[in-house]
Amino acid sequence: MQLTDTHTHLYYEKDPQLLKQLMDRCFEQKVERLFLPNVDVNSISLIDEMVKNYPDNCFAMLGLHPCDVKEDFEEQLHTIKAALAGRKIYAIGEIGIDLYWDKSTLAIQQKAFADQIEWAKSLDLPIVIHCREAFDEVFEVLERHKNSRLRGIFHCFTGNKEQAENAIALGFYLGIGGVVTYKKAGLDEVLKNIDLQHIVLETDSPYLAPVPFRGKPNESSYLTHIAQKVADIYTLDLAEIAEVTTTNSKKIFGV
Repeated sequence: MQLTDTHTHLYYEKDPQLLKQLMDRCFEQKVERLFLPNVDVNSISLIDEMVKNYPDNCFAMLGLHPCDVKEDFEEQLHTIKAALAGRKIYAIGEIGIDLYWDKSTLAIQQKAFADQIEWAKSLDLPIVIHCREAFDEVFEVLERHKNSRLRGIFHCFTGNKEQAENAIALGFYLGIGGVVTYKKAGLDEVLKNIDLQHIVLETDSPYLAPVPFRGKPNESSYLTHIAQKVADIYTLDLAEIAEVTTTNSKKIFGV
């Protein structure tokens, strides 16, 4: 059995010993593939280090997180775009729109999102979307930029059935994380209407830890708890969930 965490910020742990312990626990739980979304200029080197130390297990993305889209976003984008030339990356991400923290930056978030979508299309790479309280705004940008190369993952998907179907119709997989284990989230009911072929798994560690670790720092080894919940929803074995979702991740990222 092999599990794939399609979205983890495990690189936030800067203590080498603690990071090794986090990775060792991943391997114990068969979480052998970890995709690392970039958030800003400063996180590029952290991801580089993890990829260097775990070249068979860690895979890089590059992008500017919407919460990091500030007045200097064009300068940040210029630096991140320049970094594309010297690295092997598997997606542009995480990118998107977040209206939970700051609605006043919507216009520049939309501009940064659109620019990075165009990077991905020109490089024939998937995008990994951060969407928080912004489904309408995200879909509006995607509709304007859709073509045969537009594809990727709606990271930390928490939408309804209609939003799930819209995302899938646009060529996206749904990234399912710890929220699926929360009793009042309702995500389990949404997934009952969605074919497993459209699902990938993620932790978003150190955020959104699944039950029974809710409220504590998350880690990629906890992916097994998310996978088990998904197995329960689809009434399938854990091994089959691991196989299908890992295969889906390979289709998206090409590795």
